Amino acid sequence: MKIALASARMIDRDINYNLSQLQRYMKEAKANGADIVCFGEAFLQGFNVLSWQYEEDRKIALTTSSQVFMQIKALTKKFGIDVLFGYNELEEDTLYSSCALIADGEIFHNYRRISRGWKEYSKTDGHYKEGSTVEVFDYKGKKCVIGLCGDLWDYPERFALGEDLLLWPVYVCWTKEEWENGGKLEYAEQAKLCCENSLYINSICEGDAIGGAAQFFRGNIPRELPILKEGLIVIDI
Repeated sequence: MKIALASARMIDRDINYNLSQLQRYMKEAKANGADIVCFGEAFLQGFNVLSWQYEEDRKIALTTSSQVFMQIKALTKKFGIDVLFGYNELEEDTLYSSCALIADGEIFHNYRRISRGWKEYSKTDGHYKEGSTVEVFDYKGKKCVIGLCGDLWDYPERFALGEDLLLWPVYVCWTKEEWENGGKLEYAEQAKLCCENSLYINSICEGDAIGGAAQFFRGNIPRELPILKEGLIVIDI
């Protein structure tokens, strides 16, 4: 299986632009022989879009039956490639930080972040919730699990499930110096607590997230796309 990781630029509150980025990298990943292309945490709407005022925030959150999801499902059929991305999910009256894997026009797996670091929890009410389950799922013959950003720091034991592959979309805002001078090794070591083979995907957001993508294998970094560089890396699993 070939998995493409997209260190893609996104714009907060500009779903149309972020959708265009999804489409751009789906085509590029397909041209490079990938089976799936993966994007960072909250990529669809942008990480910094929530105001913690529920009536406002529910307007930008998306249900899995929304028109935007219909568009993405159609893109997977059109280009013949699957896609994984983070987004702000609305289900009934509840908001989650979630990650969807859409395969061949259908939602194959939907994961909800279990750690609370995605929100300003001193300002939120009961409408903003975390997920409760971490599930291994079979994807193209591999046992996989998804964790979002702080999940692996707060609950590493919940991801040590004997799976073949951990998919780890994040939103990381370290400086270049912090990342290069030990930060990425900290992430590699943390991933090692959970799974032997992990794929890290970060977005680029102007003045904030630094991008980058990597394969973490047994605490090492055999493949890496440098931070602050928009692009794609394809990993053979």
